[in-house]
Amino acid sequence: MFNTRTFIAVFAIATTAACDSSTAPGARNVSLSFAGTRPAGVAAGFRAAPTPNAVGDSLVVSDGTNTLIITRAEVVAREIELRRAGVVNCDSSASSDDCEYFSTNARLVTLPLASGVSQAISVEVPAGTYSSLRMKVHKVSDDPGDLAFLAANPSWPDGESIRVTGFYNGTPFTFVSDVNFHAEEALQPALEVGETGQADLTVRIDLAVWFRQGLTGALINPASAGSGGANKSAVENNIQNSVKVFKDDDRDGDERDG
Repeated sequence: MFNTRTFIAVFAIATTAACDSSTAPGARNVSLSFAGTRPAGVAAGFRAAPTPNAVGDSLVVSDGTNTLIITRAEVVAREIELRRAGVVNCDSSASSDDCEYFSTNARLVTLPLASGVSQAISVEVPAGTYSSLRMKVHKVSDDPGDLAFLAANPSWPDGESIRVTGFYNGTPFTFVSDVNFHAEEALQPALEVGETGQADLTVRIDLAVWFRQGLTGALINPASAGSGGANKSAVENNIQNSVKVFKDDDRDGDERDG
């Protein structure tokens, strides 16, 4: 039986690549990667912060009493755009000269659980000064911009933007969230794009700060942070405050030597 949604999704997959890059004479390649944890020695900005450690394919966070082990963390990102200095708004059609788009439609980002970066997206960016990067953490729906995503990820939970799996004090959990927000981070210093060479940027979404109390650093049980949970708002606020963008020429996820 003919399925209209499947047909549109296949069409969207075929056209997504056109929205993910731009070309211009003399343009410079800019690469965007993702990190999921801070390198050792980078402050979290919290008092009594738990210490994250990478163990195999997992991230372990402890507050001295409780232990959180994250084995997988996925975020849906959409409308990832690099803005020229002085620009307030971008054209969502991705045709504006004011902004360059790494991605307009929804894409799944699997955050690395050890130090370093993954999932680089590259675009050709015209020479100029770029002052910020904006990205939407996106709750998936059935609008046209999400159809390719739904076709590629049929098991993704309806209406969710984030999925994390792991263990809290030995008990397995799956945390999903419908948090939906735009994160915009200034590039300090601004990114100066010339006509040769390559620039590398990293978006770090710091998983170690998601499930903890802001003042004490005490861990939050992810089971209490889902829909209707007592800690839902606290964790959503942590997620929104966990995004940082920086120049990262050696692509190691560490802004101190970018």
